[in-house]
Amino acid sequence: MPLKLQLRKGQKIIINGAVLENAGTHTASLLIKNDAAIMRDTDILTFEDAKTPATRVYYALQCLYLFPADRDKHLPNLNELVGSYSAAAPSSQPICDGIRLLVDEGKFYQALKLAQDLIAHEKQVFAYVQGTIDQQVQRPAAGGESPGDGGVGPDAGGPQDEGRTRD
Repeated sequence: MPLKLQLRKGQKIIINGAVLENAGTHTASLLIKNDAAIMRDTDILTFEDAKTPATRVYYALQCLYLFPADRDKHLPNLNELVGSYSAAAPSSQPICDGIRLLVDEGKFYQALKLAQDLIAHEKQVFAYVQGTIDQQVQRPAAGGESPGDGGVGPDAGGPQDEGRTRD
């Protein structure tokens, strides 16, 4: 089934690993008549932007999708990244299992869409962890403020310091 694409001025797409850019002054129309791996620039993640575990999964999957000749090289990396992510965040297991299943079926574009859910999951995990840390930082120490132990430092004070003089 043919796919018609509209490219705005300056917009890029990748087709089977080739980067195309509309260098014209108007919107361009392309008709793709056969199967091809296509990604719009809004869905493309650069290596430099793949900084978190979930974005690294997405990037590895993107490479797997766009460069079919290099799948033997990218597949082990993807499997390792997905395995590490699901081990670190067990709540992601259904998403990771879905990605693996779609990859096994050769449905790489659908797997990329599911990887976007993994990135959203990661944001939720990070937000939860940050919220927990914030609560612990704001929580007073057990038992409230320390009454002090009458230490000997410059701020010691307390009954044991009474009558002491400095040299």
